[in-house]
Amino acid sequence: MTPQWLGQRERSNVLTIRFIVWLATLLGRSATQVFLYPICFYFVAFSVKARRASRDYLRRVLDREPTWRDLFRHYFTFATVTLDRIYLLRGREDPFDIHLHGEELIAELLAKGQGALLLGAHFGSFEIGRVLGRLRRDHRIRMMMFGDNAQKIQTVLSAINPEFASSIISMGKLDSMIKLGHYLNDGEFVGMLGDRLLADGNQASLPFLGAPATFPMAPYWLASILKQPVVLMVGLYRGGNRYDLYFEKLIDVTHVDRKDRARVTQEWLKLYVARLEHYCRLAPFNWFNFYDFWETKQKNAA
Repeated sequence: MTPQWLGQRERSNVLTIRFIVWLATLLGRSATQVFLYPICFYFVAFSVKARRASRDYLRRVLDREPTWRDLFRHYFTFATVTLDRIYLLRGREDPFDIHLHGEELIAELLAKGQGALLLGAHFGSFEIGRVLGRLRRDHRIRMMMFGDNAQKIQTVLSAINPEFASSIISMGKLDSMIKLGHYLNDGEFVGMLGDRLLADGNQASLPFLGAPATFPMAPYWLASILKQPVVLMVGLYRGGNRYDLYFEKLIDVTHVDRKDRARVTQEWLKLYVARLEHYCRLAPFNWFNFYDFWETKQKNAA
């Protein structure tokens, strides 16, 4: 079964994105944010499927029926974080007030020259993790991504920062695992997002915000094979120009017997889902999976 998000058509186009990039560069963050209001009003009004998904998620995480104001805030948080990527990809941290939590964990890994998988989600800002350059200037995060999705956006972001394209490891390529192992053994950090399925990938269903949801197993199988630590990284947008960036050691891999791999990786996934639910409740408007994550329509039709 093809995951829903892979089949979604992109609403954006290159000219629109380039215009926003130009506007953000010309006017600066505060002035450009004003333009996000009409954009978000439009999408709340006319993106029926995304609005339905937003309402379903907010109902679960807020434990009440979401208001129109809640829906708008959800969209506006997403739009703001997307705008902020422009500045972060250009290496600009000056517009932001960033608070680090668990910084000592990353400092310890850097001191050892130890690579790590940074596991995140489509939640808050993964780009805010670029502040790791504060701890070591020559250090950067590479990303494992499904390269065929949102090609238009990636093209524009690559134009903002040419190093962006070179830092991507495309999933599903023959040499993906070789590149991943090389970078990790070289002491680099590689980021992955653990909340979207790939076509024909291993998956498991676990309770999440009150109902079963399906998650990919790939990050945990990779960790068990490559024997690298897995660090949960969550960048929460807190309003205004503030972000809270959290690092937690999720998995410390030493050795996993082949016969135990299925059981152990399932336990690791449970840890991830539990922490993801914790952060969703801590900052509910930071969740950016605007599709039927719980596949409620398919289940209701069954």
